[in-house]
Amino acid sequence: MSTPAPDQPAAPPPDPLRRAALIATAVLVPLVVALLVLVNVVGRDAEDEPGAVAEISGTTSAPRADLPPLPVETPPITPEADLACPALMGQLPLELAEETSRPVDSDSPFAYAWGDPATVLVCGAEPPAGYVVGGPQTLVVSGVEWFVDTTDPDVYVWTTVDRNVPVQVRVPVSSDSAAPTALSPLIAGSIPYTEPTPAPLPAD
Repeated sequence: MSTPAPDQPAAPPPDPLRRAALIATAVLVPLVVALLVLVNVVGRDAEDEPGAVAEISGTTSAPRADLPPLPVETPPITPEADLACPALMGQLPLELAEETSRPVDSDSPFAYAWGDPATVLVCGAEPPAGYVVGGPQTLVVSGVEWFVDTTDPDVYVWTTVDRNVPVQVRVPVSSDSAAPTALSPLIAGSIPYTEPTPAPLPAD
């Protein structure tokens, strides 16, 4: 009579984590290889293509308009203007309301202009004559209060009344309010706020 064979040890249960790892490896390795091949092919094609142009992120600034310097009259520079205006001037765009900047001829470095007929900005302007606190000619745009003088038939004169240095923007009547609207956030972030006060009375 034959002797029964001893019991064989039971096989260990399969490890599910090991199985998952093997499956992931089997899937990922071909995928990585395919991606590397695709990158090499696309990169080689771009390099070999005649006249291919590299894509550069960001935007380029528009050049200044080819116009003669615009004479701009400005008041004497005050210490307040000398302190506050450089921050604003350094942020002014080369293009404003679809008009390109142009050179100016001024005694002050705090004058700027765009287009023809020109929109003209002066930082450190005189307070606007005729301004009354809360009057009907005042507008608040992006936190900046403006007094709008419409007495000139050719130009609307916008002047800030809540900044320690007045900023004046002269806009042709053929334009809309796009320029002061675009400039308001720059002025709000550059020129310190001050409580609006009535314009001084004209001297006798």
